[in-house]
Amino acid sequence: MSTIIEITDAPTFDKHVSSLPPSTLLAISFHTPWAAPCAQMALVLRTLASSYPAQVPPIISFLSLDAESLHEISESYDVTAVPFLVLQRDGKVLESVSGSDASKIRDAVERHAGKGGNTGKLELPPALEATPRQNGETNGQVTKDLSGDAPNGNDRTTVPEIPTEDPTEELNKRLAELVKAAPVMLFMKGTPSAPQCGFSRTLVGLLRENGVRYGFFNILADEEVRQGLKTFSTWPTFPQLYRNGELVGGLDIVKEELGADPGFFAEFSVASKGKGGMVAPEAQSQSATST
Repeated sequence: MSTIIEITDAPTFDKHVSSLPPSTLLAISFHTPWAAPCAQMALVLRTLASSYPAQVPPIISFLSLDAESLHEISESYDVTAVPFLVLQRDGKVLESVSGSDASKIRDAVERHAGKGGNTGKLELPPALEATPRQNGETNGQVTKDLSGDAPNGNDRTTVPEIPTEDPTEELNKRLAELVKAAPVMLFMKGTPSAPQCGFSRTLVGLLRENGVRYGFFNILADEEVRQGLKTFSTWPTFPQLYRNGELVGGLDIVKEELGADPGFFAEFSVASKGKGGMVAPEAQSQSATST
């Protein structure tokens, strides 16, 4: 059976990727050691890997990387959340999955690599042949015509309708989880390594100068979150910074808070200032990470 290879440095990663034939699917799992969802992702991938035979050339190759230690590789794949899975073949990214949802991970892998030998899914039985009954008879016996028992328009509905959840309520639930995805959460345009506006770039610089460990969400990658957060927070512009799930504000407000209290982010700072450490928000398909 296939196994997961833990990659600890960039040269080893490059060597392994270059050694794979174009037909092999590469599954790259990005994680951090302190994120509980990453443990769930690891369990799902180990189970999946065990269902694929070890053969030459391999059908699929599983790699596991520490997203913080190998940040250059993480940034090259635009890793915006941990756990984060990238599926690649012949140097081309086919799909990425953020979070540790077992069904999403399995479906994505099977969609590109095919099913392994033991995926836990039941196969459908062969179709049965059927011959239509003639004149209400079967095996020489007359059957009762039940067509008169069919419901009509005057009958009461026997199965209650299942109410659907309000899309706005569903979005607000998602936003409420996102703003708490890390103790300090930044909603910005772009990523810390490639900000897409000057305000976002400046705020990232402030957080790094103060050694703040923070999560971020690229609002340019999800229009629903971008528009919804304006109403959710009653704050119409970006970037937006949250602390313990509560809105601090934009760049100007953060500057004011730091000016009034230099220790405003003290409880969220890493040992040495000038560095940011990745935290692990569970987020949507391609847009949250931490630095």
